Amino acid sequence: MDKHTREEKLAAFGRLLDVLDELRIKCPWDKKQTFDSLRPNTIEEVYELCDASLRKDWKNVCKELGDVLEHVVFYALMGSEISEFDIADVCNREADKLIFRHPHIYGDAKADNADAVLQNWEQIKLKEKDGNKSVLAGVPVALPSVIKAFRITEKAANVGFDWTNKEDVWAKVREELDEFEAELRGGDKERCMEELGDFLFAIINAARLYKLNPDTALEQTCRKFTRRFNYIEEQAKLQGRNLKDMTLEEMDSLWDEAKKQERNK
Repeated sequence: MDKHTREEKLAAFGRLLDVLDELRIKCPWDKKQTFDSLRPNTIEEVYELCDASLRKDWKNVCKELGDVLEHVVFYALMGSEISEFDIADVCNREADKLIFRHPHIYGDAKADNADAVLQNWEQIKLKEKDGNKSVLAGVPVALPSVIKAFRITEKAANVGFDWTNKEDVWAKVREELDEFEAELRGGDKERCMEELGDFLFAIINAARLYKLNPDTALEQTCRKFTRRFNYIEEQAKLQGRNLKDMTLEEMDSLWDEAKKQERNK
């Protein structure tokens, strides 16, 4: 249930606008910011939001959402300074886009489930006046590769370029793995890199078909590996030993201890 009324939410947003307006005039740091100077901070804030969300740290999710919202308002403020757009333009354009892309809500189209919505999504975007000119044009080049591969396959699938039966993807995964292994035996590094990319792309495509997010899965595994490896380091220090002096078997034993502790929590 909402903590605040609609009027309170609008007042809070207005307060943020007022604060940013004042800071832009009076604060030396805020006064000197540009679109280019703010960009690295924006990227950092989005990653911090994603990190808090993965940890289900709701207090920090709220905090980081505020930081991201501050950047949205700041960009809009700078847009108004060059007479290009302001926060009202940003909000109205987004609302117009959402209405246009949801004809099953605001029009006569039918979509009874999320899959049906996605199937219509790319075709609707292509019809927009200022929309993408091709299905894959909306995938940012600068996206991290795992997320980019997921979005590319998702967009292609939304217009019908996909397996009819998701189980068929495993033949492709095995094919790409075989080709990767063959190139490894050949020793041509450039060909190995190409086949490694093909194999990873196939795995990511499989994850999409099974409604699993590969980026989230890999992030969870990275965190798990870090926890367990940190345990090995901690135990080595308690024993007064250096990791480089330990055998693989000794480190594996500590790794198993870390796994056991996680299961018992």
